[in-house]
Amino acid sequence: METQRPDQELTWSWGHRPRSEAMAPPPPLAASTPLLHGEFGSYPDPSLRLALTLTPQALHIQKLRPKPEARPRGGLVLLTEVSGCCTLRSCNPSDSAAYFCIYTYPRGRRKGRRKATHTFQADGAATYEENRAEAQRWATALTCLLRGLPLPGDGEITSQLLPRPPRLLLLVNPFGGRGLAWQWCKNHVLPMISEAGLSFNLIQTERQNHARELVQGLSLSEWDGIVTLSGDGLLYEVLNGLLDRPDWEEAVKTPVGILPCGSGNALAGAVNQHGGFKPALGIDLLLNCSLLLCRGGSHPLDLLSVTLASGSRCFSFLSVAWGFVSDVDIQSERFRALGSARFTLSTVLGLATLHTYRGRLSYLPATMEPASPTPAHGLPRAKSELTLAPAPAPPVAHSPLHRSVSDLPLPLPQPALMSPGSPEPLPILSLNGGGPELAGDWGGAGDAPLSPDPLVPSPPGSPKAALLSPIIEGAPETPASSEVLPPTPDGDQVAVSPGGPLDHLLPPLGTPLPPGWVTLEGDFVLMLAISPSHLGADLVAAPHARFDDGLVHLCWVRGGISRTALLRLFLAMEHGSHFSLGCPQLCYAPARAFRLEPLTPRGVLTVDGEQVEYGPLQAQVHPGLGTLLTGPPGHSGREP
Repeated sequence: METQRPDQELTWSWGHRPRSEAMAPPPPLAASTPLLHGEFGSYPDPSLRLALTLTPQALHIQKLRPKPEARPRGGLVLLTEVSGCCTLRSCNPSDSAAYFCIYTYPRGRRKGRRKATHTFQADGAATYEENRAEAQRWATALTCLLRGLPLPGDGEITSQLLPRPPRLLLLVNPFGGRGLAWQWCKNHVLPMISEAGLSFNLIQTERQNHARELVQGLSLSEWDGIVTLSGDGLLYEVLNGLLDRPDWEEAVKTPVGILPCGSGNALAGAVNQHGGFKPALGIDLLLNCSLLLCRGGSHPLDLLSVTLASGSRCFSFLSVAWGFVSDVDIQSERFRALGSARFTLSTVLGLATLHTYRGRLSYLPATMEPASPTPAHGLPRAKSELTLAPAPAPPVAHSPLHRSVSDLPLPLPQPALMSPGSPEPLPILSLNGGGPELAGDWGGAGDAPLSPDPLVPSPPGSPKAALLSPIIEGAPETPASSEVLPPTPDGDQVAVSPGGPLDHLLPPLGTPLPPGWVTLEGDFVLMLAISPSHLGADLVAAPHARFDDGLVHLCWVRGGISRTALLRLFLAMEHGSHFSLGCPQLCYAPARAFRLEPLTPRGVLTVDGEQVEYGPLQAQVHPGLGTLLTGPPGHSGREP
């Protein structure tokens, strides 16, 4: 097994220090170790008395009165289903009780997640101050467990253990997911991250490469992460924008995350699997990934530096595809209104008009043992090298912002609740299950019965408007250094990044390859170079791939495969079992770098699902170059 590098250290909690200084995760406690135990009333029926026991993995609830039940329905609250918690107080000054509320998203009978809340009344002491301290002790302990923060072994649990709320920049593509991205953001994501106590600013993107331009002008030190709410394409823009900055070495360490609100959600599928959840699509996948984001935690992310025929370079976190996969991907753009079903339709059409492509694939084999199945086809050594001269580079161009960029207010009908340290108002949350309403959203007669009682109050004399520098207007503060490729056949332009680390494993694209490389030439149906495990939310192309394994996983299918056999491969890929079919045309190799030289005059090449110029290209893995917000890792069988 490869020794873990210092810069690959896993960060469990929302950290506010550079990754190189990240603390190691605390030693794990036994799952059944009781951390807190106490008696509480239930809200809104305080006559119902409950015994609560908090362990590292769950909150156990037992009924004491009026009818004792050791295992009542809903009496086990798994922390993997908890988004956050808060403390509340009564608006009645004569009420000495304090309250804490837990927000959960358990699976229903039909396997879909539904929001539920549990509100408990701390009333064991005579004064409000003592009851408040008890409610805050439980809320603090629960928050520490959710965020991977260590609890004192025998010390007092107080809100001083909690750091300031993490600050996130949310970038939303309102046209993603058949135009449902903004609706999903308002209805699901914003409430959940507000429940988790995360601070955020939210910006809607307006056009292609808008996110790239935005991140070039950010003061990154003021953000703990950048999260995209769309498909994979928006994150591609963000990462390439970070690597296009003069300070790219520090900028690329900024944690990035993805919440799936598009039709292509491959990375979200890999995050979902990493978190221990079962495969999911649509709203369920979004809620799973949102739960993981609320928990905090990041992981090093391998990035692939891709040099194109013109000499331009871009960075990939997902895949490089040629042949059947890229044909289906680009053809599906015509059916974008169908959402994720567009890929199914395009696959059927692609099978009906199956093509083969002549080409040459060369790769530098990984020095470690492959984690995935051994290729089913032999890999002959190269007998010759092909020398190609790169095409002249296109003129450099840069698209400035077309309008001023400002933080967008949330168009919600309710009053706004300011979270400590939040640069923007958070939405008021209407709690389900008979729990209390927050003060500004009380729908009954008179005043709200309970109001928020924050664990981490804002420092006195610190106006919220001064917490963050505004996102600059007009052109970004970095020099205009983006390159724009010639228009693709559909008229779009795909920006590429000239920054980033040097490709020390790759000679210039037109020169011979060094010794140790393997070269294959022949007819291909497809060639796929993939970094994470998933090609789609429900397609596991490289089952054993990890975010930071330092490998690019090469999968290709040779000519001669029947349409039926190819369809069988993709159906098996839904479960990651395609390598076990024994298909002689399916081949696999783990590599550190590769070169692809199409020998057919026409075809389609894609990088992370975006079409790029057609011609020879080469790529190299840069291990752990980025940082991905993944949440805590799960384990097999974690989710019921």
